Amino acid sequence: MKVIHKNQGVHICVDMQKIFAEPTEWSTPWAYKILPQLIALTEFDPSKTIFTRFIPMKTSIEGVGMWRKYYERWECMTLRKINPVLIDLISELSQFVPPAVVIDKHVYGPWMETTLHQYLQKQGINTLIISGGETDICVLATVMGAIDLGYRIILARDALCSSQDSCHDSIINIYENRFSIQLEVHTTEKILSHWEK
Repeated sequence: MKVIHKNQGVHICVDMQKIFAEPTEWSTPWAYKILPQLIALTEFDPSKTIFTRFIPMKTSIEGVGMWRKYYERWECMTLRKINPVLIDLISELSQFVPPAVVIDKHVYGPWMETTLHQYLQKQGINTLIISGGETDICVLATVMGAIDLGYRIILARDALCSSQDSCHDSIINIYENRFSIQLEVHTTEKILSHWEK
C-alpha cells in the first residue's frame, strides 16, 4: 500500500446515523460493531473527516420519479413519520463535529446535490478513505461517483457494514476484483499505518 499523503487524503464516513444504527425499519445491525474502527479513522485527524447523512423526504409526494415510489414503500421512514433525532450521527461520532464536516444528501451518493467535489478540489484532495454503510448501497454510490471523478479510493474493510451480510460479502468481492486499479481494500489498522500525520 502506498503512503496516503497528509494534505491529499480525507476520510469520508458514509451515513453513520441513528436511523440506521438503532432498531428501525432501516436498521443495519453491524453499525455499532464497526464503530471502533470508525472512531479510529476519525480520531486520527478529525479535521480530515467528512460525515455524510442521508435525509429522507418529508413525504412520498416530494419524491421525484422512482423516489416517489420508493417513499410510498417506505412512508414509515419519511421525516413526517420518524423522530427527527434519528437523522443525527451516532453520538460517539457527532462529538467530532466540528472540526469534522457534515454533508447532507437526499440520494444515495454525495456527488449530485452537494458541492463535495468542489470542496475536495479546493483542498487539493486526491485520496478518499471510505467507511460506513451500507456497503452495497450508499457506500457503493459514493465509490462509483468517486471513481468517475478520478479519486484514489481506499475502502476500510473492517469499517463497512450492510443490513445483508451476503450482499456485503458480494460487493467487497466486486470491489477487490473488478475495480482493483482504481480502488484498494485494506484494514483500518493498515490504512492508519500508511497515513501521514
